[in-house]
Amino acid sequence: MVRPAACLFDLDGLLLDTEPLHAEAWQQAASHFGRPLQDEELLALRGRRRHDCADQVLQWINLSGAEHTPNREQLLAVRQPIAEALLVQAAPMPGAPELVHHCAELGVPMALATSSSKAAVALKASPHPWLELIAVRVHGDDPQLNRGKPAPDVFLLAAKRLSVEPNQCWAFEDSPAGVQAASSAGCHVHVLPPAHLNAEQRRTIYPGVEQYLTTLCDVIEQLY
Repeated sequence: MVRPAACLFDLDGLLLDTEPLHAEAWQQAASHFGRPLQDEELLALRGRRRHDCADQVLQWINLSGAEHTPNREQLLAVRQPIAEALLVQAAPMPGAPELVHHCAELGVPMALATSSSKAAVALKASPHPWLELIAVRVHGDDPQLNRGKPAPDVFLLAAKRLSVEPNQCWAFEDSPAGVQAASSAGCHVHVLPPAHLNAEQRRTIYPGVEQYLTTLCDVIEQLY
């Protein structure tokens, strides 16, 4: 296989096992205001920026007819302390440190293309020095980022900062929003879906995707 011009990595649920922790934080926050979230709703929040997620959860709370409807600041005031306490515990996804080290050894340029804010990435990444190998980063609150996932902007900006064409990049994603963003940017997309999804669910959630990874170790042998 042709070596990519660069590898563009999502963070949450792709390099770090944070998605169950994010889901728990959103679940507790929504439940605090009387509207527990369903599994499919929690999946729909994956890969999106914090404020975009908050606005979606607020919409669900409003539609439920909950007695007290919070604003975004009130919802995040409940959610953020829960998330911060949980996220520092996030472990690497299987194969993630190995893949990042392998790219570095081969000289394959890398960038982080994440919906998480710069401060949130610093919090989650602090126990994982191997993530420092990815020096180029586009965060969800990057001043040059106009739109969050599922828009392609984060991948387009990451490729631009690496001085490569998006269609020559491999993008690694786990969320429906992220897969849509990477595909729209023209990247060759590697999808790491949640392990609990069966084949039919994957086809429904990630329409048009043909390549799925079991772990990130699957890619290492392709990068030589």
